[in-house]
Amino acid sequence: MLDETSLTTLADLRSGKPPSATRVVVAMSGGVDSSVVAALLAEAGYDVVGVTLQLYDHGAAVARKGACCAGRDIHDARRVAETLGFPHYVLDYEDRFRESVVDEFADSYLAGATPVPCIRCNERVKFRDLLETARDLEADCMATGHYVRRMEGPGGPELHRAADPRRDQSYFLFSTTREQLGFLRFPLGGLASKAETRALAARYGLPVKDKPDSQDICFVPNGDYAAVIEKLRPGAAEPGEIVHLDGRVLGRHEGVIRYTVGQRRGLGIGGEAEPLFVVRLDAEARRVVVGPREALASRSVRVREVNWLGDAPIEATPEGGWEVAVRVRSTRPPKPARLFPDAAGGARVELLDPEEGVAPGQACVFHAPEGSRVLGGGWIVRG
Repeated sequence: MLDETSLTTLADLRSGKPPSATRVVVAMSGGVDSSVVAALLAEAGYDVVGVTLQLYDHGAAVARKGACCAGRDIHDARRVAETLGFPHYVLDYEDRFRESVVDEFADSYLAGATPVPCIRCNERVKFRDLLETARDLEADCMATGHYVRRMEGPGGPELHRAADPRRDQSYFLFSTTREQLGFLRFPLGGLASKAETRALAARYGLPVKDKPDSQDICFVPNGDYAAVIEKLRPGAAEPGEIVHLDGRVLGRHEGVIRYTVGQRRGLGIGGEAEPLFVVRLDAEARRVVVGPREALASRSVRVREVNWLGDAPIEATPEGGWEVAVRVRSTRPPKPARLFPDAAGGARVELLDPEEGVAPGQACVFHAPEGSRVLGGGWIVRG
């Protein structure tokens, strides 16, 4: 169990003002993590204001009531605020969320990409729209339950991976800007494990202390992407051919949206001498292209919309490129690479060792070669 000194450290927002004079908006999802953040800060004497976003109703997506970002979570966040005695507001962001996140998610899948909507939600809704609302509420900062660390460096606030690598969420926050980092706080990033968060929830008597973690994207219950996309874009699942890299037609599929680069299971093309994987999605021709595992290996990755968090300007590229380590999927460890920015706000990433299953629509996140610092990232596009 954390001692009182550790709790004081977690609750130190470094606002430059005493807690009682520091207003902090806590983004409350209704889950354990953000509820514990609110409890920590309320106990420390901060002027806490809880805000929960109404983003998406599962009933609208799959004709089923309740779930994340809908009624149950709003109710849970409100109960936590009532238990701790601070004001709580619910903001209807459904239209913004649909326009900024859901529509792009559906269109990306239709184009043969594999999007990461949680990153877009953080970038466009929570850390843009909600952050501006927090400023309108005259907050000094905004706190969230993300497992990531914000540290002060010689060039200003830096983004670092969480102390617990199993909970680290820095991959999903790569597009956070320096200006936003100046206003954001992540009290849980230094915890050693989720068990400590659960223990704090029990310590504060929070009504969500035993609530399980959310496993799905909030508007994709049960992980059924295709069902949601078909509802959002009727007729999206057009059938087509499954084609080998050598040109042979191996079978038929029921929609490109049901596949992703690197997929092996569920292809329905038995009888081949070697295991086959999805190596490319040709949405325009409605083709799923498959090949052997070695065809998944990539050494060069193109990215767009680069967000750079390094101290020196990214344009000041050293000879041989920036030395970085990159992650091309949230579940992968950082791998050594060289980064070469271009004049259009994108970059080329050259991996020292090839990575498998590099997929358009995923994020490529840049890390310092050593240590925990995150240097930004970009969105993977077809080479």
